[in-house]
Amino acid sequence: MTLYLLRRLLALMLTLIAASIVVFLVTEIIPGDPASFMMGINADPQAVAALRSELGLDQPLVTRYLAWVIGMVQGDFGLSYTYKVPVSELVGDRILISLPLTLYALLLSTLIAFPAGVVAAARRNTAADFAVIGATQLGVAIPNFWFAMLLVLAFAVNLQWFSAGGFPGWDAGFLEAMKALTLPAIALALPQASILARVMRSSLLDTLDEDFVRTARAKGLTRSQTLWRHALRNALIPVLTIVGLQFSFLLAGGIIIENVFYLPGLGRLVFQAITQRDLIVVRSVIILLVFAVVAVTFLVDIAYAVADPRLRRRAR
Repeated sequence: MTLYLLRRLLALMLTLIAASIVVFLVTEIIPGDPASFMMGINADPQAVAALRSELGLDQPLVTRYLAWVIGMVQGDFGLSYTYKVPVSELVGDRILISLPLTLYALLLSTLIAFPAGVVAAARRNTAADFAVIGATQLGVAIPNFWFAMLLVLAFAVNLQWFSAGGFPGWDAGFLEAMKALTLPAIALALPQASILARVMRSSLLDTLDEDFVRTARAKGLTRSQTLWRHALRNALIPVLTIVGLQFSFLLAGGIIIENVFYLPGLGRLVFQAITQRDLIVVRSVIILLVFAVVAVTFLVDIAYAVADPRLRRRAR
């Protein structure tokens, strides 16, 4: 198990190094100069040069990359070109919205998908199975931003149960804050629940056809006992993969939903930073999202080893 974890940690570190190089180079080759953009079209060239020097844009490429990486390791993500505040403060404020929204959506997705997938697999080729398949196909086909607008129209405009957008802040109370995140979380969770339910059904059906399941049935266990005691755990490997990917997608891919509901989260911060050419914010937020993706993948790998002892034996 220790050797397995060390290998995964090494892969995590190499991935982060490669991602930091790619993110830095991509933001560097974007056309235009942030200093010129900030000063305006008719700015004095000397003023632009002074601003470039102040921002460190006149330094060699390697020097700027190393300074950025060393700063991140020390917790210093730099100073925002636009807001004139540390990037860590901006990210800290925004992640308090994006992270709860992601966890909320992932919880809803899992609570919907797991029972649906298990019921569909346990009652294969029945009305319940066909109903789950049809519902998941519809859930995958509907774009989440369109579904978000339907939710606003139904529950905010007509029924007035929820607000149409905005975030009152955690100071307004936990229930009020979660209420503001409910519609965005549902809009994010629907397509992810559909995907997860289909994967759960497919994986469980494959496991139910394995020899050890037939052996358990031959020993006298009922189909329900075999499913819950033996088949379900072995079917979780691909499901854990999808759950890990969904967390990463929901955290990094909520930019559209955050703009639909006017939520001041990480996605909206990246969108605003791109339009304002605040590249230090863009690259810092992106590398944080990459770290979140890699860290979740590492945790999923650990869950693999816990769920499937064969992985630990292979590592040894």
